[in-house]
Amino acid sequence: MEKSRKIVSLLVMMVLMLSLASCGQSPQAKTDKPELHTITDMAGREVVVPKEINKVFCPSPVGTIFVYTLDPDLLVGWNYELRSGEKEYILAQYHSLPNLGGWYAKATCNIEELLKINPDVILNVGSLDVEQTNKIQEQTGIPVVMIDTDDFANFDKAYEFAGKLLNLEDRANELGSYCRETVNDILAKAATIPEDQKVRVYYAEGASGLETDPKGSSHVETLDIVGGLNVAEVDLKGGMGMTPVSLEQVLAWNPEVIISWNEAQGGYYSKMLTDSKWESIAAIKNKKVYAVPSGPFNWFDRPPSVNRIIGLKWLGNLLYPETYQYDMAKEAKEFYKKFYHYDLTDEELSSLLKDAGGF
Repeated sequence: MEKSRKIVSLLVMMVLMLSLASCGQSPQAKTDKPELHTITDMAGREVVVPKEINKVFCPSPVGTIFVYTLDPDLLVGWNYELRSGEKEYILAQYHSLPNLGGWYAKATCNIEELLKINPDVILNVGSLDVEQTNKIQEQTGIPVVMIDTDDFANFDKAYEFAGKLLNLEDRANELGSYCRETVNDILAKAATIPEDQKVRVYYAEGASGLETDPKGSSHVETLDIVGGLNVAEVDLKGGMGMTPVSLEQVLAWNPEVIISWNEAQGGYYSKMLTDSKWESIAAIKNKKVYAVPSGPFNWFDRPPSVNRIIGLKWLGNLLYPETYQYDMAKEAKEFYKKFYHYDLTDEELSSLLKDAGGF
């Protein structure tokens, strides 16, 4: 009997302790799930996302750069191992973010590591690929939101949308306004260039300089907007572009200016200047061959993100100095401070532009 009473007393005490523990729980402990709401992304898809977003992953460098410009603290990882030239202009505390891969070109996302980090949302920034976006959402179980930056005219709208989504409206409006004002100014200046005065340009891609993209390709959008005349008469390829051409074609096109991949990209820039097979081209004879500035990201192309905005001013100045008349030292320093959170020195600017026409 005495033993039974002890057992009953013990059970009563356990119930009381559990009740007290339950009563003592804070409201936060009871509601540890984030508050959600439904938003409509830039592709018109309805997506349920947290109201407060603190961790973001992007499937490609296009989005990763975009988010870095807004708030690098949001990023949970890169899409590839950062190169030394990129690290030079990226704040040191973000160098160690993991390389999680992605869903672009031939990259494969490390989904296992991504799920361990468990970002609040995935932002698929760039062209509106709904099929890919839905696939990523199914594979990860993480909400995926699409943001349209398919051409320069969309950057201000993309920032406006992202600012509301990420509760960074003031910051986003600042960057979006800069993009809008820059593009509008470039377009207004380009419209004043007579057709018969447009500079004929060849974009030399690849290790041999014998790959390129024609007018209308997203990879030469910077050239098209500033009013350069792309000499490449080749078929438009989708995806990564880069149509192979022969040296005979380039000789026949005889461009006045050549814009080349820089050496960090594995381009043919320096060899082109000494290769006797290229020497009859007008651009070579007149020493008008320029390597695209790159650091932390390419100013002209790949990845086709907001990094190209400063490239509009550089290329406009390079091709039509009388029309554009930008102070590139001032412009580059402002851009790096505003978008990359980085104070660019005169020495760094000189290094960036040493093969790109100077400043």
